[in-house]
Amino acid sequence: MCKDKKIGVISLGCDKNRVDTEKMLAILKRKHTLVANEEEAEIIIINTCAFLENSRKEAILEILRVAELKKQGLEKIIVTGCLPQKFIDEIFYELVEVDGFLGVSDYAKINRVINQVYLGKRVNAVGVISKDCGTKRVLTTTNYAYLKIADGCSNHCTYCLIPKIRGKFRSTPMQNLIAEAKGLGNVKELILVAQDVTRYGEDLLDGSSLITLIQNLSALKNVKKIRLLYCYPENITNELIEEIKTNEKVIKYLDIPLQHADDKVLKLMNRRGTYQSYLSLINKLKQEIPNIAIRSTFITGFPNEDETAFNNLLNFIKEAKLFNVGFFAYSREKDTPADKLDGHIENKVKQNRLKKLYSAQKKVVKERAKSLIGFSIEVLAEGFDEEGFIYYGRAYFNAPDIDGKIYFFSKKKVELGKYYKVKITGFTDYDFYGERL
Repeated sequence: MCKDKKIGVISLGCDKNRVDTEKMLAILKRKHTLVANEEEAEIIIINTCAFLENSRKEAILEILRVAELKKQGLEKIIVTGCLPQKFIDEIFYELVEVDGFLGVSDYAKINRVINQVYLGKRVNAVGVISKDCGTKRVLTTTNYAYLKIADGCSNHCTYCLIPKIRGKFRSTPMQNLIAEAKGLGNVKELILVAQDVTRYGEDLLDGSSLITLIQNLSALKNVKKIRLLYCYPENITNELIEEIKTNEKVIKYLDIPLQHADDKVLKLMNRRGTYQSYLSLINKLKQEIPNIAIRSTFITGFPNEDETAFNNLLNFIKEAKLFNVGFFAYSREKDTPADKLDGHIENKVKQNRLKKLYSAQKKVVKERAKSLIGFSIEVLAEGFDEEGFIYYGRAYFNAPDIDGKIYFFSKKKVELGKYYKVKITGFTDYDFYGERL
């Protein structure tokens, strides 16, 4: 039995992957010592993403980088998550530097796999997709925590590998989520995540829904605020809008991944919305919930996105006036329906369209930012920038990692993890500047 090894863990990819990593850390901690410094580690575990070609390249480069540490005394490397789940038949024989592999539902096996690799075996422990590995976690964030309320996806967008990596949509039973949230301690911001949080509960037989989950989490004393990420537009109902509007714990922020706005392209993507339905939803949200911050993501360069389709997307960006937006060039992925479509677009055209989209959104952001000058907003202090000698934090319209920050001066000492009123005095493309009141 292999015990008390020094283990370092690297988590790649999305916030959902981070939750998996945190659950694996809790399992590892039962028998081993967790270390933050790679040079101290005897074992390094890399939890991978494989959603896009770029994420797979990042994972492989990270594996090869860590493999160099074996020359300096690192004993074992174990790779977990999406990359082994989808591509184990290829990487088991190609990445000979790796001692063991586990898939997206295999984290509970991690200590057993460590025992096996120390017996001199190369282990392929990738199993079938099933339930997650419990509710206990070792948090890797401060002030906020993610709560993955479901795994997999059943939307079957034609460009996406997620259903083939993580399986069909599976809601986590509500009692498990409540227990997990309670176990996180005092959380300033609990961020609900899934591939599509609005579908929560549809596969359960107990009447659970996103609304009932929000209400039960809101009743927890250790949860101060709740943020919703990845709400598909078709399932944002009047009832959900009312809950967001009236529930004081719910942050007035929605991440709605629209992906495109041209009707023809949306149909090819197997998305159920249209230009007008998306615009109507956004206008309704703004009307019902004043000052709501709406974030979205869009893909340009999808097969058959001609100039008319792209201009429709560009016009939508100008008309919708979303708070924050992320743009991506379409990534051609084997084993997806979109890969088989005609009309694939050159990378040069994709990059040119990306620039135009960012330019249009930049004007929207500038207009909105000007309107906030002179106003005071509540900011959660999260750190101090030594170089700029200035504090920084997040307002309600800043989700961690994906949105900007609020930088602010303060004559008095600021306690990190507390909220302060900040008067906005300036802005850059993504961030705001201000002074503490």
